[in-house]
Amino acid sequence: MLITRRAEFSASHVCCQPSLTAEQNRELYGAAANPNGHGHNYVLEVTLEGDPDPETGMIFDLKRLKEILQEVVIEPMDHRFLNYEVPPFDRVVPTTENVAAEIWNRLTPFFDGARTRLNNVRLYETEDLYVDYAGGRR
Repeated sequence: MLITRRAEFSASHVCCQPSLTAEQNRELYGAAANPNGHGHNYVLEVTLEGDPDPETGMIFDLKRLKEILQEVVIEPMDHRFLNYEVPPFDRVVPTTENVAAEIWNRLTPFFDGARTRLNNVRLYETEDLYVDYAGGRR
């Protein structure tokens, strides 16, 4: 069984490779390479997988999941300039793909070895663009 929790946060970023020139970055990332950055209202969906507990009837306590998301994703990333305020984006380009993978990495310890497994992280950068990440599974 799968259950999904949604959360939102706003953050800004700039996509650029320090080893490239400004012109090369613009060619590669387009407007996202603007050194002043730009922002998004990200929508995050975290999907858990497991069997409902026979006593509680729940896969996972959704109140606890909300607390975890608040602690490890929202508080550190909301209203931040990712490149300058949120490691590892001081050395990793904060593309939507990399942000989704980082969120996965931050959440994994809470479900490592537990009865409930992290199934998927879906991160919407815009209404019509999102990334699904499932820890490298194919």
